[in-house]
Amino acid sequence: MRILTSLLSAALVTLAGVAQAQENFQGLETIGKPEPKGMGFQFPATELMRDLVWLDNFLLVIITVISVFVTCLLAYAAFKFHRSRNDTPGTFTHHSVLEVAWTVVPVGILVVIGAFSLPILFKQQEIPEADVTIKVTGYQWYWGYEYVDHDFGFDSVMLQKDELADYGYAPDEYLLATDTAVVVPVGATVVMQLTGADVIHSWTIPAFGVKQDAVPGRLAELWFAAEKEGVYFGQCSELCGQAHAYMPITVKVVSQDQYDAWLSGAIEELAGVPQSVQVASN
Repeated sequence: MRILTSLLSAALVTLAGVAQAQENFQGLETIGKPEPKGMGFQFPATELMRDLVWLDNFLLVIITVISVFVTCLLAYAAFKFHRSRNDTPGTFTHHSVLEVAWTVVPVGILVVIGAFSLPILFKQQEIPEADVTIKVTGYQWYWGYEYVDHDFGFDSVMLQKDELADYGYAPDEYLLATDTAVVVPVGATVVMQLTGADVIHSWTIPAFGVKQDAVPGRLAELWFAAEKEGVYFGQCSELCGQAHAYMPITVKVVSQDQYDAWLSGAIEELAGVPQSVQVASN
């Protein structure tokens, strides 16, 4: 697998210009990665992720109340109706009020959960107008990105341990960092169009609260608007073959000025359009 990845890296040497341009971002804070002894979710860097964290905490309260109630009910029944205290069992078989209650109350709980969870789901699935549109293609086993509004793209391959320092990454970011990263401006609405070239992959950034399968022959979408500059990591979240664990995702959220400068260089390097040339539009 490592040999395969190294061969892919060598085959993608044309991306050196993009990698060089991204060196300007090495001072960014790394936010979206696992932390030692960490508990809970990653830092919520988008409104979508904040909603998911809130919903998770809300459901945790409901689950805790139900669990405590059922545990207390079982303990009471075990104590109250133990044979040593209740030699003669009751002969009743029905209790209409109780039967209605244990039907209506769970339905009411589900209605409450749906009332809060469905708006969050709709917010994720209703794609807004994009400031930046990027087409993502999952390959075995790396990602391809195309900035469709600017007619350029590049592939993103996992870095090996001995390459991390050259790209400004820490040793504990092995299996997370890639040779090229998706670059987006902070606060912009980014729409990702996803598909697969061979098998089903899944593009995921936990800190953004997004996850979408990339299915061959279909084009799916997700969106996010990152609220904090930094480096965020994700990984393919669909079992896609023997190197499934070795196709990470790196997203760098930068200021608008930094993004404009990077975009200008990337267009010239990858789209082959010198910035001094004005391209006529229809």
